[in-house]
Amino acid sequence: MKNYKILLFVFLIIPVLCFSQKKAKDSIVEKPARPAFESATLIDNASNVLFNKNTLEVMMQHRFGLIEEKNSLAGIYGANSNIRIALSYAVLDWVTVGYGITKKNRMSDFNLKVGLLQQTRSGSIPVNISYFGNIAIDGRSFDTKYPNGDFIPPDANNGPFLKKQDRYSYFHQLIIAKRFNSKVSLQIAPSLSHFNAVNYGYDGEHDRFSIAFGGRYKVSPQTALIWDISTPVTQFNDDKYNITGFSFGAEFSTSAHTFQIFMTNFNSILPQFNYMKNTNDFLNGGTLFGFNITRNYNF
Repeated sequence: MKNYKILLFVFLIIPVLCFSQKKAKDSIVEKPARPAFESATLIDNASNVLFNKNTLEVMMQHRFGLIEEKNSLAGIYGANSNIRIALSYAVLDWVTVGYGITKKNRMSDFNLKVGLLQQTRSGSIPVNISYFGNIAIDGRSFDTKYPNGDFIPPDANNGPFLKKQDRYSYFHQLIIAKRFNSKVSLQIAPSLSHFNAVNYGYDGEHDRFSIAFGGRYKVSPQTALIWDISTPVTQFNDDKYNITGFSFGAEFSTSAHTFQIFMTNFNSILPQFNYMKNTNDFLNGGTLFGFNITRNYNF
């Protein structure tokens, strides 16, 4: 009788153990891979990085004048320097909104980044996919004048604009990034830029498809080599606007700071202007130095 009781107990407990193991296995959540990059910006393009909810990122981006500019100390004193100051806030773990102001053309921009897919450590999801977009508003005055006092005629480049909508430009980008290991991360980012108004004589060239290739190679826990190559897919009639952007530099990071210093041929900082308005040729004297600084605050 005692043996029967033992057997009965074993048969009753086995299903319970099997059910518990299955439940524990089903409840395992895939761990996301570590971020592919340290900063939300990779030189002149957005990266896939999204910060935890309630994180505030403060950013300053600076571009000096052209290195070849005379009496400018390699562009440091250059007349065509540019600067942008911006804030972005993570309203959710996968949604960040931001606002920035840029010196060139007195631009204001509102931007949005959304995480669509997150790479997992197991490799079941092999890449990160994020969306980045912005709307930029040209803030130049309607009463812009020549030095002699004459009003500048309506022109989308030199202002004033024919109508309010002419001030607006837009940018959309899909960021596909992968962290291969602790040292190497790469991303590819197709994009679409749009300007409501373009220069006279450039009718029909309101839009441009482009693609960017970027990456990082860590040489130490806090230091990495970074690069970004951005090339237009849509070709304009005027070849001076069909120029590829090359950017190479270094990144230094801590848990809350990143500092990127680099050489590039992009001066406008805002991506749609870099892709559609840039005339600096990296291989023909159009290079300049720049840096990005970010500081994160967690609330």
